[in-house]
Amino acid sequence: MRRLLIANRGEIAVRIARSARELGIETVAIVSEADRDAFITRVADRTVVIGPAAAKDSYLNQEAVLAAAEHAGADAVHPGYGFLSENAAFARAVIAAGLIWVGPDPETIELMGDKSNAIRAARVAGVPVLPGTGGPLSADDDVVTIARGIGYPLLVKASAGGGGRGIRHIAGEDELIPTIELASSEAASVFGDPSVYLERFVPQARHVEVQLLADGVHCIHLGDRDCSLQRRSQKIVEEAPAPEIPDHVRERMRTAAVRLASASGYRGAGTVEFLYDPAREEAAFIEMNTRLQVEHTITEEITGVDLVREQLRIASGEPLGLRQEDIRFVGHAIECRINAEDPSQNFFPSPGSISVMEWPAGIRVDSGFEAGDVVVPFYDSMIAKVVVHAATRSEAIERMRAALAATRIEGIETTIPLHLRLLEDADFVKTAHHTKTIENGKILEEL
Repeated sequence: MRRLLIANRGEIAVRIARSARELGIETVAIVSEADRDAFITRVADRTVVIGPAAAKDSYLNQEAVLAAAEHAGADAVHPGYGFLSENAAFARAVIAAGLIWVGPDPETIELMGDKSNAIRAARVAGVPVLPGTGGPLSADDDVVTIARGIGYPLLVKASAGGGGRGIRHIAGEDELIPTIELASSEAASVFGDPSVYLERFVPQARHVEVQLLADGVHCIHLGDRDCSLQRRSQKIVEEAPAPEIPDHVRERMRTAAVRLASASGYRGAGTVEFLYDPAREEAAFIEMNTRLQVEHTITEEITGVDLVREQLRIASGEPLGLRQEDIRFVGHAIECRINAEDPSQNFFPSPGSISVMEWPAGIRVDSGFEAGDVVVPFYDSMIAKVVVHAATRSEAIERMRAALAATRIEGIETTIPLHLRLLEDADFVKTAHHTKTIENGKILEEL
């Protein structure tokens, strides 16, 4: 691997470029016309403008991305997360063009990208799953009888969904048919696939995930993370390791994740996600993400392993240089996603020019922006990830509070006030939080 095209933008593009540089790999940034002056253009070795602001005409335009790789003389493509990162057709196109694809095989992406198929694969691998249909609903199914057998409340999920999208709650039987029809229609519009499936809803569940690295032969885990503080199924705060998980449950999740990846001959970095039910001390598989996660930073902090560097090495054909016994977990890490939104105004977007951006020393900040940069309104509003590492969870919480309180960002509104409120929330501090803590509580009303 000599020259890597980064098929993404923002902080993850900058993150990938820096790890590639440490390995002596040149980097090529792709940018839309709206991102011509983005921070990544000052970090990468070269930049190619690939199209108009709209993502469908630039970052999601497979032909334009491949043309940019050819034009720049790149021999590899790293998709980051989001955009084309879990698009099996794009992965095949990259490989067909004679380029190195930094990710798992297209067949694996396809298998795990269809959530109902992934659940079936988990069942075959002996991984615990939530009660549900185990596959997409068909027109001939007696959904009322099926739903009664699973038990209410339920979730209806898009088979092709991901990133918290394509999920709707069903409280009782009177909501069943209309919600399924609405979810199917939305799935067809957003994902191009109307298929949906049913799954039992676990009240006050925690979202726990296991990070994996594999080279197609060997697979290891790098511990777990808790991503339970969410708004509308979008993660806001993550921490590693997942706190207050019984040892036997933690070990079962880690072992199950490795077993599932190994069964598919997985290559690269991947994450297996679980719902943990504290009341029953049970964890069940929900999906596998065949890419780098936004929250990979906290795993890096507690293990000392550069996940992007390992991705690049594996994609280059090197065997996994780590064994399970090499992985040591040290301390506790927390990540806060900082978005250009006003949480006091129902998270209204806040694009614009950043006049001041000052972070305190001694913490990790992954950002795609500097002071003077412009947050454009066309893409995800995350501007930075603030990461702290400390000996204990309580120390990490205090350190994050201090870091955010000392941060200065002017010219735009940000979600920092929300994070400061979350970090002092009694349920979060005592690890009694869950995936609906933000939506069910008074946190947003107090901002």
